[in-house]
Amino acid sequence: MTARTIRTLTAATTAGVLAVGAAACSTPDNGKSGGPKDAAVVGIAYEPDTLSPLLGYGKDGNSKIFDGLLTHDAKMRLKPALAARLPQVSGDGLTYTYTLRDGVRFSDGEPFNADDVVFTYRTILDKKTNNASKTELDAIKSVEKKGDKTVVFRLKYPYAPFAERTVLPIAPEHVASKQDVNTGSLTTKPVGTGPYVLSSWSKGEKLVFKANPTYWGGVPKVKKFTMAIIKDDDVRATRLRSGDLDGAILPPNLAATFKSDDDLRTLTARTYDYRTVTLPSDNPVAGDRAVRRALDVAVDRKAMVDGILDGAGKEAYGPVPTDSEWFTKGTERRHDLAAAQRILDEAGWKPGKGGVRAKNGKRASFTLWYLSGDKLRQDHALAYASDAKKAGIEIKVQSGTWEVIEPRMKRDAVLAGGGSPADPDFDQYTLLNSALAGDGFNNMAFYDNPDVDKALAEGRRSGDKAKRKAAYDTIQRELVDNPGYTFLTHIDHLYVLADRWEPLTTQVEPHDHGLASGPWWNVEKWRPKK
Repeated sequence: MTARTIRTLTAATTAGVLAVGAAACSTPDNGKSGGPKDAAVVGIAYEPDTLSPLLGYGKDGNSKIFDGLLTHDAKMRLKPALAARLPQVSGDGLTYTYTLRDGVRFSDGEPFNADDVVFTYRTILDKKTNNASKTELDAIKSVEKKGDKTVVFRLKYPYAPFAERTVLPIAPEHVASKQDVNTGSLTTKPVGTGPYVLSSWSKGEKLVFKANPTYWGGVPKVKKFTMAIIKDDDVRATRLRSGDLDGAILPPNLAATFKSDDDLRTLTARTYDYRTVTLPSDNPVAGDRAVRRALDVAVDRKAMVDGILDGAGKEAYGPVPTDSEWFTKGTERRHDLAAAQRILDEAGWKPGKGGVRAKNGKRASFTLWYLSGDKLRQDHALAYASDAKKAGIEIKVQSGTWEVIEPRMKRDAVLAGGGSPADPDFDQYTLLNSALAGDGFNNMAFYDNPDVDKALAEGRRSGDKAKRKAAYDTIQRELVDNPGYTFLTHIDHLYVLADRWEPLTTQVEPHDHGLASGPWWNVEKWRPKK
């Protein structure tokens, strides 16, 4: 598919949705662009399932309501938060000691101490806790306190990126220990140490935060911060244009429509955020190795970057971006339709009726789902299907909510996203480990490769960077030989905001953006622009 064709598909789709979006526009809050200087309203695409850190909320930092032991600065370097300083690490890499900050209180006035840290980590690791990310803390052998101001983590193995895991928000023991961890009030009425307190949460509409007057880091100048939940990209753009929002995350083609507005700024965040197609093993077509390999070279990634992303991104050949030190050179896949056709011919997938190949009476056809209202996923899905058709593979594209899509993931393909910048283990382990197949949104392709499982364990358990690099090189080469996913692009995140505050900056961002990432990653430090 050419970049020009992709632009045509994008424009045709956008026109119909904009009319609906304009009619659906409603004000999320009284704050408007150009409104009170101490209030801001931004539009994001995704809503959290929970606000409890014990269930996974804010695990990568920047939760607004909570703090972790550590946090990240603008350049993604670790710095102290609830810890008074960076941890002391033993020579064997198995013991991490944290000294806690003095004078910190939760938003209900109760003091923060080591008991809260121990409680948080032990609860997450408890089998009864429904935290889908608990495997990220697999390295922890024990967590103990030494007095009220010191916490010691002992590890089973020298997990190199462990300190990155301690940006995880700390929950209040005095509140959470008295309720059911999975269903208690902390999930919707959080009590934290962060710069903001949740004022209200209207499910499906908005989250409203107010400045924490006792925040240890200083009271934020933005006193009221509203996150409007707007899943449809076009509606988000319409509401920004009407002045209903002060800022929003937008796909590149919509962000470009605001370039001439002198009152708005566009910020670009470099990311590890990829778009990929899951190829479930249980599907007789998508699970066929030859079909997977053919699709991997039939897809025109550069046309997607040029046509869908308007250049705001790069081609993806796996979960690791090509400009990362962890990327394996030589695993790039060139767009080669002739090679794709040859792979299918040799595997017995012969051209059939309507140009769709078949093998042993089975047509090369399967369904691909994408999330309703997500233009980037829609455009990627359409482009992927168009490229596949040229190779003789029929892909039927459908949209739906996650409630519709999730039960179908074992048999149908999904236009999915992921990516984490902190360490290669963070995303790859949950994406590819066969033991996690079918565990919620982990390993959505049900990928099963013993060599990859072995390398994932080696990369996770080694403290030696060279050995870890070798392990992740193995994984990336295996994804060339037997891809369980077709990786398409790594996308930059584009934000359009009213030019009313400073400093407006972005970090290197993960896939999970909105609540945690964006120019509002440090909204507590914003001040009115003079």
